[in-house]
Amino acid sequence: MTIRCEIISQDRIVYQGDADLVILPTVGGQLGILPNHSPLLTKLEYGIIRVRQDGEEMIFTVAGGIVEVQPDQVTVLADAAERLEEIDEQRAEAAKSRAQELLNRGIDQDRDQYMAIWAALRRSTLRLEAVRRYREGKELRKKGS
Repeated sequence: MTIRCEIISQDRIVYQGDADLVILPTVGGQLGILPNHSPLLTKLEYGIIRVRQDGEEMIFTVAGGIVEVQPDQVTVLADAAERLEEIDEQRAEAAKSRAQELLNRGIDQDRDQYMAIWAALRRSTLRLEAVRRYREGKELRKKGS
């Protein structure tokens, strides 16, 4: 038995398919969703979504949003989301450096500018964490096989 999973960002459908298990970063902590889960609506934190299907695991980063769970479906409406394979590590590292530099300068910025820079730093840090934790781990497992 599986559960339908959809991960939708503001500009596209990031993933659509069946899953045996979906693990989500919610405001209450990590939440595992199996088929026939009780209905639920909750907010998502910045974090990593793991979708397992037939022994394979797909990794996605998510920068906030909401999730609706029904017994037969998980719908993620993300502020921003992407597949692990889509992350450009060099670009994420450059974005992180730029954001840190702007925050460290301490220049006068209005609240909206500060929050945008802080969000950019969080997103780039999340991307780098996902790459280092999951992409490099997969490469090591492949070499050891």
